[in-house]
Amino acid sequence: MRKLLALMPAVALLAGCNVLPQAAGQQRATVQRSTSVITARPETRQCLATLSATQANFTPLPDQYYGAGCSTLGTVRLASLRSDEASLGLSNLGPVTCPLASTFASWARFGVDRAAQQILGSALVRIETMGSYNCRNVAGSARRSAHATANAIDISAFVLADGRRISIRGDWDRSGPSERRFLNAIHASACKRFGTVLSPAYNAAHQDHLHLELSGRAFCR
Repeated sequence: MRKLLALMPAVALLAGCNVLPQAAGQQRATVQRSTSVITARPETRQCLATLSATQANFTPLPDQYYGAGCSTLGTVRLASLRSDEASLGLSNLGPVTCPLASTFASWARFGVDRAAQQILGSALVRIETMGSYNCRNVAGSARRSAHATANAIDISAFVLADGRRISIRGDWDRSGPSERRFLNAIHASACKRFGTVLSPAYNAAHQDHLHLELSGRAFCR
């Protein structure tokens, strides 16, 4: 994908094309219908270059407007991220805006993997999510969620190289001291990078995940 970006300085995105997820390193865009060509905005092109520099495996997606305040503009589909020494797998992740993907990539590498090695003695190999884009409101309100514009990711668990799975639901306040210290460390790290971070400490709706979004001003719970 990075080679594709290098050959496409304008980053021409194909409207109406479907991107089929494949194995890491083999991901490519398969065009089934092409009705028009949309050139990415300059800020999106810059973001894609920044994301590429993290060695993430990703595919730019066409802009989509769904109505009712829901859209996926300037988004990518992440296949994998990169730690200091290895590829980091991802599960259940849909479209995310490029700025969110770039911040997420940095947090995974510097905030999560390094904390896992320092505190738990094992490297991170996969981040499990509960998704990203979802055309819905904030629970209990009439306001659109950041998920409605692909500006939020919900994180449910982390899988380590030694086989351990550290989950938000199971380990936030019920596991041993090392696991709790690890989750506290990655939560604090997320709060330094994302505008809004919501955890089980916020309310019952977040008992099984960390909600990460760029919008907001250091709202960390």
